[in-house]
Amino acid sequence: MEPVPLPADLLALMERGVSVIVGSRDAQLRPSVVRAVGSRIEGGGSAVTVYLSRPQSRQVLQDIAANGHVAAVFSEPSTHKTVQLKATRAALRTADAGDRPHLDRYLASMEHEIELVGHARELTRAMLACELEEVVAVTFRPEHAFDQTPGPRAGAPLGGGR
Repeated sequence: MEPVPLPADLLALMERGVSVIVGSRDAQLRPSVVRAVGSRIEGGGSAVTVYLSRPQSRQVLQDIAANGHVAAVFSEPSTHKTVQLKATRAALRTADAGDRPHLDRYLASMEHEIELVGHARELTRAMLACELEEVVAVTFRPEHAFDQTPGPRAGAPLGGGR
């Protein structure tokens, strides 16, 4: 399956580094959710990696490992402009030194984003704090995408509704 094409404005938002919430579900369809500590967008959105802190995301990681299903919500705190991506074949791996620049870039971007809504950088650093050895990279090709910005188009499929 080809990845969903994303509008340029939403792709730029994701590439910049905004708030990311990641979810999955277990075999009984019980949801699990966690805040990502980083993200990486490649190939114009054809590959997405979200970084999760293992201690904070045990259930989400267990669910993704069991069924491959992942949903990631990228949201700009100052405007609530939001996009949701879904996939059914996510892959997990332990983060390594090559991921450090992406984590550092994400932290800097989130410090700026959270500062725009009136909070100190220290809050962001505390919220995203983790050791590299604790980070798991979850990589997927978006199969479905939705505009989740509050308003009349919230929930509308992107990229032809696949």
